Amino acid sequence: MKSFRELVNDCLDTVDEVFPWDLKNLMESEQSPLLIDVREPHEFDTLHIKGSINVPRGILESSYETQPKLVTARDKDVVVVCHAGLSSVLATHTMIHKMGFQSVKSLKTGVKGWNDFDQPLQNIHGQEVDGDEAEKILKQIKNST
Repeated sequence: MKSFRELVNDCLDTVDEVFPWDLKNLMESEQSPLLIDVREPHEFDTLHIKGSINVPRGILESSYETQPKLVTARDKDVVVVCHAGLSSVLATHTMIHKMGFQSVKSLKTGVKGWNDFDQPLQNIHGQEVDGDEAEKILKQIKNST
């Protein structure tokens, strides 16, 4: 039986990844990608990248036919986000190879790397979360899983 890390590694040769600075540039372009955050709702509610939608990894396959933004995104640019860039690799692989999406990338280093790159995160109320506070929250989340 393969470990989680081995499953991720098996998918890396078929998944494109972007670094936080690449995502920042993509988000500033005319064709900003759809951001899909595959973390659990309580993690997303606490902090996420502005403009992202929450589709937890556990329901991704059942949501792509019912989540309006996913239904229309098969031919659009999509970037998948998770905590540290591992679960997003698996989700990206699934979206490309099983769900028919054409242009999906994984955010390498995830929300943690986005915060480390000093990019803004916000809570469910749209309030910006201070970078130092976000780091504490991310550590708490990691330690609780």
